[in-house]
Amino acid sequence: MPSLTALDHLVLTVADIPATIAFYRDALGMEAEPFTPADGTTRWALKFGAQKINLHQSGHEFEPKAGRVQPGSADLCFLTDTPLDHWQTHLAALQIAIENGPIARTGATGPITSIYIRDPDHNLIEIAEPA
Repeated sequence: MPSLTALDHLVLTVADIPATIAFYRDALGMEAEPFTPADGTTRWALKFGAQKINLHQSGHEFEPKAGRVQPGSADLCFLTDTPLDHWQTHLAALQIAIENGPIARTGATGPITSIYIRDPDHNLIEIAEPA
């Protein structure tokens, strides 16, 4: 059987690309990067580490796309090596409410401790520190 090796990117459909970029840049430290696909248009991605999140403007998604695209339908977990109390202080300074946590969870490779916030589209964002 063939096997997969990594997740290259995922796509978020969002209501407001500039607001999304500002949130993920300021709150989570991601870099916004324009890119030009084969059709010659300019699109936006958020980059962190070796990961990338492509952004689609709601109502103007690129083909092919998921079957039921809509802002606010994602639930994403990001790993951090920064202690969660530092995240709590950082998010409080930005007036971003922590919806839940710190709370023990199980991640892809084992135990994690997580806090949960919402992005501008109300996607659930989990920031997790491996145990």
